Amino acid sequence: MAFQRNHFYRSELALLCLFLGMLWEAGARQIRYSVPEELDKGSFVGNISKDLGLEPRELAERGVRIVSRGRTQLFALSSRSGSLVTAGRIDREELCAQSARCLVNFNILVEDRVKLFGIEIEVTDINDNAPKFQAEILDVKINENVPPGARFPLPEAVDPDVGVNTLQSYQLNPNKHFSLRVQSRPTGVKFPELVLERALDREEESVHHLVLTASDGGDPPRSGTALVTVTVFDTNDNAPVFTLPEYRVSVPENLPVGMRLLTVTATDRDEGANGEVTYSFRKLPDTHLLTFQLNKNSGEITLSENLDYEETDTYEIEVQAEDGGAYLATAKVLVTVEDVNDNSPEVTITSLFSPVTEDSPLGTVIALLNVHDLDSGQNGQVTCAISENLPFKLEKSIDSYYRLVTHRALDREQVASYNVTVTATDSGSPSLSTEVQFTLHVADINDNAPTFSYPSYSTYIPENNSRGASIFSVTAHDPDSKENAQVTYSLTEDTIQGALLSSYISINSDTGVLYALRSFDYEQFRELQMQVTACDSGDPPLSSNVSLSLFVLDQNDNVPEILYPTLPTDGSTGVELAPRSAEPGYLVTKVVAVDRDSGQNAWLSYRLLKASEPGLFAVGVHTGEVRTARALQDRDALKQSLVVAVQDHGQPPLSATVTLTVAIADSIPDVLADLSNIEPPVNSDSSSLTLYLVVAVAAVSCVFLAFVIVLLALRVRRWHTKRLLQASASMLPSLPASHFVGVDGVQAFLQTYSHEVSLTADSGKSHIIFPQPNYGDTLISQESCEKKDPLSLLDDSRFPVEDTPLVPVSSIFIPFLSFLCL
Repeated sequence: MAFQRNHFYRSELALLCLFLGMLWEAGARQIRYSVPEELDKGSFVGNISKDLGLEPRELAERGVRIVSRGRTQLFALSSRSGSLVTAGRIDREELCAQSARCLVNFNILVEDRVKLFGIEIEVTDINDNAPKFQAEILDVKINENVPPGARFPLPEAVDPDVGVNTLQSYQLNPNKHFSLRVQSRPTGVKFPELVLERALDREEESVHHLVLTASDGGDPPRSGTALVTVTVFDTNDNAPVFTLPEYRVSVPENLPVGMRLLTVTATDRDEGANGEVTYSFRKLPDTHLLTFQLNKNSGEITLSENLDYEETDTYEIEVQAEDGGAYLATAKVLVTVEDVNDNSPEVTITSLFSPVTEDSPLGTVIALLNVHDLDSGQNGQVTCAISENLPFKLEKSIDSYYRLVTHRALDREQVASYNVTVTATDSGSPSLSTEVQFTLHVADINDNAPTFSYPSYSTYIPENNSRGASIFSVTAHDPDSKENAQVTYSLTEDTIQGALLSSYISINSDTGVLYALRSFDYEQFRELQMQVTACDSGDPPLSSNVSLSLFVLDQNDNVPEILYPTLPTDGSTGVELAPRSAEPGYLVTKVVAVDRDSGQNAWLSYRLLKASEPGLFAVGVHTGEVRTARALQDRDALKQSLVVAVQDHGQPPLSATVTLTVAIADSIPDVLADLSNIEPPVNSDSSSLTLYLVVAVAAVSCVFLAFVIVLLALRVRRWHTKRLLQASASMLPSLPASHFVGVDGVQAFLQTYSHEVSLTADSGKSHIIFPQPNYGDTLISQESCEKKDPLSLLDDSRFPVEDTPLVPVSSIFIPFLSFLCL
């Protein structure tokens, strides 16, 4: 039993919590207060911070503020106390006239949440107004033949208060002829009637003075008085009668001033002055006095002031008709003002959140708008729209509020700001619209890496450049803004021929200008490949790379290098052989030279600079071949000296020279005989020379024996190589006899020539040197020219020949010479 009771209590507790939660949720959106009118400025209305669930200090921090439309602000927020207070004196009668309830509605916006709370404040009435008659003196005209019991309506007093504070009763000072009766209209308005209690006698008393008092029910009560003057007339037994007890007319609010609204008509069956009817306004509020005009003779009511539906939509007028006697008749006139679409919608930007970051998610609130139209019905129905090409859309919020939210992704690099035009259009005919414009800025984020103008770069620099010279400039563009678009440049570190790239090239991190840190040599390297990195200053930073090719241009900075002939290493001068029987054009030798430059800087030409016998020899301009220009004669000297110059085609050209010694003889014995003739006198110490020769002959004989053995082995090997190469000989192209020094690398075609003997001579001794036999046209590479002796270029392993290998002169002829000497 106890368990069931506890379970029942728990169920009731849960329902109570649920009910309180629903009340709390409902109250979260609508907060109600009550305040009496006529309070001083700053009077407490309600604890708004408590009702919003905030601390007083949070009101300013969270942007809590009152948003209202088109009226004087009656209330204010106190950030110190967190209370809602009055902003000035509140007059209920001015604010709500005589409405039963006077409600003031506005909204409170919590800006950081973009949340609205509805506030409803009821202004209660106090007894601050006394009943008041429209006129202080009321004239009543009564015929003396009016029987007792006749009633005469009197103007009612007006009290703008409501409830018990408004008019409650009338009183008439005591007299013997009249009494007072209070009547109520269907609307609840009380009005007094003067009742005749005793017949009047004009001759006895023609004027009666009465005091009419109107009182309200306030605490303390207030009252107003009017003096009623009753004038007794002679007999007039017919009162005017209106054709209608109530006249109704509907007019548009834009009716021009002076136009007729309607005409009231009353008739009196009396004749003469008693039948003449005049019209007047019996009861007309002060606010209507200047709006309408009544012709007292014709009863025509015209408009004397412009109407405004938004201020007043109905007018209630009482018109009285009076004949020449004392009879009156009253009629009511109801003027209904019809709304005309004469007010354009009003758009108020309540909140604007600008700038907005370009990475804002969809649905982000950009602005809060309030839309209102003073017209009513269809004329007051407003729709809002924005341009369809904008990445935003309008969403309806509570009441007449709209939210502008993001509808598509934003990109500041495409559009940095938007001019948003909100168009509010009502449903009237014709419709009216209002446009409000505002600018929304898009804040940048670092979402773009720097981009170079080209996918790759190449530039050229002449060799032997000065250090610190500007080479090239790269530019990267970042479409972001501020620090996100600040680009810095750097080089990706690399190694070139064992040295870091940063020792060759540097780059200005701000401008992207590249500088040479050393002088480049085309013969050392011709191209540098590097990566340039552009990085912005965003967080996190973004970067991109581009390849840059730096080509070194050749300059004529290398003198031609003569490969053949070369001076012997022992300091003697080489001698070339020319037989006396040589015909014109006989090839004596060939000067071979290379240039480490390229292009026209390496194009070589040869010329005979100096000769001991002019006209005897000629040099090929392009080949370097030294040939006889005429037949040799007996008168020609045995020893001819030639100076050959080799020059490139650079600007300016560079050149080198070589001195050739040509010996003229028909046979080897002649050479030896002539050689002995050109030798200087032998030293007197012949015994010492003979000893040296004997020792030399013995040593050379031993070497000769060893050489014969080696020669046989090489001969067998050469014969075997020859057989192998005969099969592929047909596949080898024949090479021209001309010699060309290439552009991209030093290449030379070298042709050697067979001679019976070559002689060298110096001041102290004589040598006989045989050069290699003629192996035909041969290609010599730059590397071989740089690394080997010129005569060793014709290596048997690279250039197979058919002739016998080189036989040292000393191995063949020295034993023969030794024999002759003995």
